[in-house]
Amino acid sequence: MKNVKHSWILGILLLALSSQAQSSYYPRDTTYTIQSAYEKAVQKYPDIEAVWPKLPPSVASDENVVYLQLANGRQLHVDVYYPKRSSKKKRPAVLMIHGGGWMAGSKENMRPMAQQLANKGFVTVVAEYRLGGEAPYPAGVHDLKTVVRWMRAKARDYGINPEKIAAYGCSAGAHLASLLGATNQLSIYDEHDAYIDYSAAVQAVLNIDGIVSFVHPEAEPEWTGRSANAWLGDYKENYPRWEAASPLTYADENLPPFLFVNSSYPRFHAGREDLRALLQKNNTYYEAHTFAGSPHGFWLFKPWFKPTLSYSVGFLRKVFE
Repeated sequence: MKNVKHSWILGILLLALSSQAQSSYYPRDTTYTIQSAYEKAVQKYPDIEAVWPKLPPSVASDENVVYLQLANGRQLHVDVYYPKRSSKKKRPAVLMIHGGGWMAGSKENMRPMAQQLANKGFVTVVAEYRLGGEAPYPAGVHDLKTVVRWMRAKARDYGINPEKIAAYGCSAGAHLASLLGATNQLSIYDEHDAYIDYSAAVQAVLNIDGIVSFVHPEAEPEWTGRSANAWLGDYKENYPRWEAASPLTYADENLPPFLFVNSSYPRFHAGREDLRALLQKNNTYYEAHTFAGSPHGFWLFKPWFKPTLSYSVGFLRKVFE
């Protein structure tokens, strides 16, 4: 038994070293996974089922494609899913942004939803971006702006309509998707010089249970929260940074259409009503849906995965087709 235990420990260490080597020693906290989210949520919601990646027969994939190499040699990757059936008409595309509190998670968490959206006729691009342990705010935002430019640069390769690109995020990824949409007209997050001949603007935002303001009174739980403080720095000492990282700070008449799909936890709605009021004032299309009695992370589980997909497809078709 002792030898078995030692072998198990050795195996874990070798796996960790292998993963570290594959990531070129750039720290990535991948403890937030579909499995870990399920293990946590099932304790309170025993009837849920996790939804795993499963590529539909009608969908093709290009996974782990390099979209950017940084000066230090670090490579950032995307997964691309697209309908196999060719079409003379260019397809709308969706940038998929994973959550994990800006400090954890990986693009693999977004694969189930991305694959199913591709099955509905969209080109989906699931992005890796630098998490806070590797590079704090605003590095990840810089990366995601570059992904949008990359999508337009590769539009012909994947049959993308460059005038119809949406940002789709979950949790922290929803905040980041909203930040992309709210800064369409600004260059403050244009750091990388890759694909600069292409626009980083998105024409729609799908916010799946993510805050839109760090400084709104409803965001008070974030002020002492571990993840946001790790990503942005101490709230009191770095208030201007928290404000600058808030999509609501930039919200004006240039906002694109928004879809909000929320859990029953008010913490993840911070600033939503203010943003909705502005969208309504400017006659910009939006939808808002809430799953009563649902956990944060509902998009990863049955019975909420399919209705989230349905809301997403309906919204995308409404604004793009």
